[in-house]
Amino acid sequence: MSTDELIKDLLKRKRMAVVGVSHEERSTSRALFREFLKRGYDAVPVSLNAEELDGHRCLTRVQDIDPPVDWALLMTPPDQTEKVVLDCAAAGIQRVWMYRGGGQGAVSKAAIGYCKAKGIQVVPGFCPYMFWKDASFFHRLHGFFVKLGSGLSL
Repeated sequence: MSTDELIKDLLKRKRMAVVGVSHEERSTSRALFREFLKRGYDAVPVSLNAEELDGHRCLTRVQDIDPPVDWALLMTPPDQTEKVVLDCAAAGIQRVWMYRGGGQGAVSKAAIGYCKAKGIQVVPGFCPYMFWKDASFFHRLHGFFVKLGSGLSL
């Protein structure tokens, strides 16, 4: 499955985990978590730093999510992403998206390699905001330039 196809597939699947969502009210991860909720996703927050976020119980590991999720959005530092993909594999999660809005984001070459070796489908970067046609102008513009440079057709 191409990255284009995988992104479209993931955004159609409503049951997901947001791993590494911050307890900070104004963080990017928190804003994105809220956006998924606003768009009707059944987003499960996974964080070591909070017990509850926006009325949703936080879990500390994806293995504790019940019922299981269809995919996981990883918003972790790259040095933690490797452990998280191991956790995803242990939980039976076969689709992950390593968030990247700027800089390295959650992207880890070792984690990408692990996913590929284990048959886990992976989006190695990008921000979901760039793929929502009704996102703000800034996100759509950012997405236009990123897609232009990456060869994505979305």
